[in-house]
Amino acid sequence: MSQARVPAWITVVLLPAINILMAFLVSAILFYYLDINPLEAATIMWQGAFSSGEGIGFTLYYATGFIFTGLAVAVAFHAGLFNIGGEGQAYIGGLGVGLVCLFLGDTLPFVVLLPLAILVGGLFGAAWAFIPAWLQAKRGSHIVITTIMFNFIASSLMAYLLVDIFKPAGTMAPESRVFAEMSWLPKLSDLLAAIGIEMTPTPLNISFFWALICALLVWLFIWRSRWGYELRAVGANQSAAAYAGIHYSKVVILAMVISGMLAGFFALNVLQGELHQIKLNFVEGFGFTGIAVALMGRNHPIGVILASLLFGFLYQGGAELSFEFGVDRNIVVVLQGLVILFSGALEHMFRPRLEAAYLKLTHKAEV
Repeated sequence: MSQARVPAWITVVLLPAINILMAFLVSAILFYYLDINPLEAATIMWQGAFSSGEGIGFTLYYATGFIFTGLAVAVAFHAGLFNIGGEGQAYIGGLGVGLVCLFLGDTLPFVVLLPLAILVGGLFGAAWAFIPAWLQAKRGSHIVITTIMFNFIASSLMAYLLVDIFKPAGTMAPESRVFAEMSWLPKLSDLLAAIGIEMTPTPLNISFFWALICALLVWLFIWRSRWGYELRAVGANQSAAAYAGIHYSKVVILAMVISGMLAGFFALNVLQGELHQIKLNFVEGFGFTGIAVALMGRNHPIGVILASLLFGFLYQGGAELSFEFGVDRNIVVVLQGLVILFSGALEHMFRPRLEAAYLKLTHKAEV
């Protein structure tokens, strides 16, 4: 079967839609087992995520985090690298953002503080990704193993800092003091209120727009720059890229540094935008879920945005489902797992039949 004869929308749009539909059908069986009407559950999830300003705000807030971590995985993947260290890179990026807000939040004007927080958070995440990248490029250490290990190192480092360095006197909670209010990211509800539009307050903040800008910049970098071409060439065929004069070590380090930078931006949304202090485990698995977001989005920025919206829907809709039916909130994890299963591990289960059906229909139409 010639893949060249099958249009891109078959594999980029129709196939993921079928995979998601199958995941929801299997989820319906699970809901039946829990004595929950699947249609009623789907309605509650949809209404909880999209039928009100509050629901949309929370959905987009979660989606913002997934865009950052999904893009982080996608950039590395184009170079043939599987970056599983987004969790640790986002954690260390949070350290950079937190340091800026803790020590400069009450002295610098916001127009200076925000670019500085973006810069430092990105640099901290990039620095944490540089070490596994260097080990892969110069020593041959496998990037999957080193990035996983660096997740644990980041977790231990942050636990030490929050318990022994940043924890205010007189408290037992492993967290820093609250940032100065002038360093907080503006909420979208506050911006809309300033122009006369009322919206229920939600954690959604202006980092959402930075996430969309990052998606655009990633697209320009990967598909409209010489460095992006070299990155994709190495990912497609390392030997051929070396024969063409592309330096493998340079590409590996560049790809991983950009990936770590994107993961580091995650902290803008959560720390500077919502928590307003460094807390233990603030990443909450978003780095790992970013892997599924990138795979579902076919490692394309537009696909990553759409997949992030889906997972934001699952997070917010799952919370509403838990509230309405009293089920464990971990039902969201099960739903995510089913989506990942069909979109990742079983992705090719329907592809041959789908392509064969398309070619058969088009052949009949030609005859």
